[in-house]
Amino acid sequence: MNASVQRASQARSFSTVFLIELWERFGYYGMAALLVLFMVQQLGFDDQKANLTWGAFAALVYAAPAIGGWIGDKVLGARRTLVIGAVVMALGYGLMAVPSDNLRLLYCALGVVVVGNGLFKANSANLVRRIYEGDDARIDAAFTWYYMAVNVGSTLSQLLTPWIAAHYGWHAAFAVCSAGLVLGLLNYLLLRDTLAHVGSLPDELPVQWGKLLAVLAAGAATVLVVAFVLQHRGIAVLLVYLAGLVVLGIFGWLIARGGKGERAGLVAALVLTVQVILYFIFYQQMTTSLTLFALRNVDWNQTLFGSHLFTWIPAQYQVLNPLWIFLLSPALAWLYTRMGRNGNDLPIAAKFAFGFVMVAAGFFVFGLGGATAVGGKVSSWYMVLGYGFCSLGELLVSGLGLAMMARYVPARMGGFMMGAYYVAVGISQYLGSVVANYASVPEGVTDPLQTLPIYTGLFNRLGVVACGGVLLAVALLPLMRKLSATHREHAVAAGAPETVVAGR
Repeated sequence: MNASVQRASQARSFSTVFLIELWERFGYYGMAALLVLFMVQQLGFDDQKANLTWGAFAALVYAAPAIGGWIGDKVLGARRTLVIGAVVMALGYGLMAVPSDNLRLLYCALGVVVVGNGLFKANSANLVRRIYEGDDARIDAAFTWYYMAVNVGSTLSQLLTPWIAAHYGWHAAFAVCSAGLVLGLLNYLLLRDTLAHVGSLPDELPVQWGKLLAVLAAGAATVLVVAFVLQHRGIAVLLVYLAGLVVLGIFGWLIARGGKGERAGLVAALVLTVQVILYFIFYQQMTTSLTLFALRNVDWNQTLFGSHLFTWIPAQYQVLNPLWIFLLSPALAWLYTRMGRNGNDLPIAAKFAFGFVMVAAGFFVFGLGGATAVGGKVSSWYMVLGYGFCSLGELLVSGLGLAMMARYVPARMGGFMMGAYYVAVGISQYLGSVVANYASVPEGVTDPLQTLPIYTGLFNRLGVVACGGVLLAVALLPLMRKLSATHREHAVAAGAPETVVAGR
C-alpha cells in the first residue's frame, strides 16, 4: 500500500476510535468530577470514607480491563467488546441519574460502570495499537493524540456537570454523563466501516451468541460482587493487593516463557509500569485531596490584575487538568514525530524522568501557595499553575504508558497486556486515595486557617516523593537502554519493519 494512502487510512480509523473515546471519557470524568463531593455533601460521608470508597471504585474500574482485553482478544472481538462496554456504561450512569440517594442503588450503578469500563477501555487502546502497529514514532504520537481525546471529553464534562449539579441537582448531572455515551455510540455506528479491517480474530467471525450471553451473565454477577466490595473496604484492600500479585505473576510467567527479545521488552514494560503506578498516586489527588482543598481553601474568584473574571465551582478545578493537556498534546505529538523522523527520539524512560520533574514542580506549587493565603484561602492562580505542571507530567508518564505497552509487548498478547497495565493503574488509584487520607480534615473542623496546613503539608511531602521518582527514573535509564537495545535487535532479526526501531 502507498505510504500516503496508508496514512490516510490510519487517520480515518484512528478518528473513529478517537471520537468514541472522547465521549466515553466525557461520561466517566463528568461522573468522577462529582462523586467525592456528592458523597461528602449529599450523602454525608466523612473525608476518609469518601476518599476510600472512590479509591476502591477507581481501582476496580482500572482493574476490570484486564479481563475485558482478554474477552476482546479471544472471545467476542475488540470492536464488538468496545461497543458492548459503551452500552453498559451508559446504563450505569443512567442508574446514577435515578433521583434517589439509596446507597445500594449507587453501589450497583458503580458496579455497572466498572463492568462497562472493563469491556471498553483495553479494547479502545488495543485498536489504536493495531492501527499503528510497527511504527514507534507514530505510535507515541498516536497515543498522545488518543490521550488528548480523553482530555477533550473530560474538559467538556468537568465544566458542564458541576454547573448542572449546582443548578439542577446531582442526578441531572449524572444523566448528562449517560447522554454523552449515547452520542458516542451513535457516532461510532456511523463511522464503523473505517475500522472494518482493524480488530482481533473474533471480529472476523460471526457473533457466537452463547459466548455473548456468557459474557453478559458474568458481567451481571460482577456488578453484584462490586456492589458488595464497595460496602466492605477490607475486602477491597485485599483485592487490590491480590491484583498486584496477579499482575506481577503475569509478567513473570510471560517473561519466563518468552524468547530473549520478548523477555527484554517485557522486563522494560514491567519497569515502566512500576513507575506508572507511582505516578498515579499523584494523579489520584485530583479527585480527592485537591478537590476537597478547592472546596475549603481556595478563593473561587478568578481575578487578573485586580479585575474579576469569573467564579469557579469547586469541582470545576479538575477541568484544569484536561485543559492543560488539550493545549500541550498537539505540541508534544508534533515534537515526538519530528524527533522520530530525525532519529533523535528520546527513550520512553527518559520522558518518564522529565514527567516526574513536572509532577514535583506541580505539587510544590500547591504546597507553597499556602504561604500567600489570605484568611486561609489560596489564590486560584496556584491551582492553574500547579495543574499545568502536573498535566505536563501526566502526558510524559501516563500519556506514554499505553504507547510503552504497544512498543514492548508482543502483538498476540496486546489486548490482555493493555488490561494488565490498567490493573496496575487501578492499584495505584487505591493507594492514592490512602495517601489522600493524610489530608483528611477532622470532623467538625471548618475554619480554613485550620484546614490549610493539613493540605499544604501533604502537597509538599508529595513534591518530595516526586523528586524521588525522578531519581528512580534516572537511575533506571542505563538498564532501560540495554533492554530496549536487546528488544530492538531481536525485532529486526525477526523481520519487524525498520520503523519499529527508528530513533531508538
